[in-house]
Amino acid sequence: MKRLVPVWSYSTGQVEGHQAPPIVNNGVMFISTPQNQVLALDAKTGNQIWQYKREFADDVQHPHPTNRGVALYGNRVYLATMDAHVVALDAATGKVVWDTKVDEYKNSYYFTLAPLIAKGKVMVGSSGGEFGIRGYVAALDVETGKEVWRRHMIPGPGEPGNESWPGDTWKTGGVSVWITGHYDPELNLTFWGTGNAGPWPADAHTGDNKHATSVVAIDPDTGEIKGSHQYHWNDNWDWDEVAAPLLIDVKRNGRSFKGLVHPGRNGYLWLLERKANSIDFIDGKPYVKHDVITGLEPKTGRPIYNMDKMLKIGKQVTFCPSHWGGKDWPPAAFNPKTRLLYIPLQQNLCTTLAGEAKIAPYAAGKRYVGTDASKTRVFPREGADHIGEVQAWDMDSGKLVWTYNFPDMNTNWGPLLTTGGGLVFGGGSADRKFRALDAKTGKLLWEFKTNSGITGVPSSYMVDGVQYIAVQSGWGVDTQKMVGRLNTSMKTDIVVPQGGVVWVFAVK
Repeated sequence: MKRLVPVWSYSTGQVEGHQAPPIVNNGVMFISTPQNQVLALDAKTGNQIWQYKREFADDVQHPHPTNRGVALYGNRVYLATMDAHVVALDAATGKVVWDTKVDEYKNSYYFTLAPLIAKGKVMVGSSGGEFGIRGYVAALDVETGKEVWRRHMIPGPGEPGNESWPGDTWKTGGVSVWITGHYDPELNLTFWGTGNAGPWPADAHTGDNKHATSVVAIDPDTGEIKGSHQYHWNDNWDWDEVAAPLLIDVKRNGRSFKGLVHPGRNGYLWLLERKANSIDFIDGKPYVKHDVITGLEPKTGRPIYNMDKMLKIGKQVTFCPSHWGGKDWPPAAFNPKTRLLYIPLQQNLCTTLAGEAKIAPYAAGKRYVGTDASKTRVFPREGADHIGEVQAWDMDSGKLVWTYNFPDMNTNWGPLLTTGGGLVFGGGSADRKFRALDAKTGKLLWEFKTNSGITGVPSSYMVDGVQYIAVQSGWGVDTQKMVGRLNTSMKTDIVVPQGGVVWVFAVK
């Protein structure tokens, strides 16, 4: 591992959160950055081939200034944009082939996810839950860009589950879909994680709130919902569950089945079974210290709450894990050789939230959260000696195998990559380091300090017989907000410089 060194780097010219994976095809690397820039680079040398940068109207807001990747299909590159469009680019030149408006950005619909392509469809999900949107997944024809179907996550009148949204709350209840789904070709189903209901206080949207904080199975041909599982009902802790569960075949209690594995933002590790017409609960257990969910109903997995921890209008509440959860959006990784699931997470982290005394009526384009941000606190649990961790779980036995604790109270916002060579790569910390751990033991094998903090998804590729590891470094968005909150509560002064750089490593 000592011979793993940087072989080239490329400055993106952008600040804020660089979170997209470098994707390589036929020796060309495609990456997206904040400001909806797409770069095509020679994957061996780092030389630029072309650049696309979207031009925005002056009134386009960037509440989460990031983009989490592009999709490749045929000879095109597909990008979902901050002004709620999907763009198809020529992979050889970067020129626009088609550009489809999916929604109205003036109503605070925007896209930050990488598109998912399956069955001739380009599928995207909507961000904007903090502005009172009604979240959905939409599918466009991959050749023409014409919309084929749209499936809202909040059921409307006459749809199953609408009764779980009182009054007109279904119209502005949020439930964003801002992380890319996964596709199972055998079942011909796509699986999407969904966001929380809004405004946040529980009594602003009483009921279970069907399809909020859930995994939803959608037929890519029709947009029909074929099954769902709700990780927690009536969310009021901002525990989005938008990370799509990993599709893992699991062996449990002498039976093999098609699993869905999700380390939840609510701090529970979920094991579900995916079927053609249902998603069935198998198991769930906490992987971080928790004081909200006291247990799960054994047959359904429905959480049982400590009701004193419910955020309500005009009420202040403190709970653990924090509103950023045990694991936020950064993806976990599964290694089929070790049979271990690797989770990047925050341990020992808690939050105080205060519900507004009166929630203002919904207005398009304005925040619709229902909390007093000036009273939000994020702080370590008393006696905590660390925050960031990587955990490894054996999904067949359901047991924790090892834990790597980040030093110096660093948080961990690092997406993970695990390799066939037995390594786990990830960044995520304010010390700006990119690390490699032993996949079997969790031992730290290698680290490299980059220009900024890493919240990008690492990737591995090969050109001319040489294996490379690539990642984008570039701090911002919620990672920066968390460090700022901790600076206040811990009386520290941690500063992470911004600026996006693609780093590529190889063994020399």
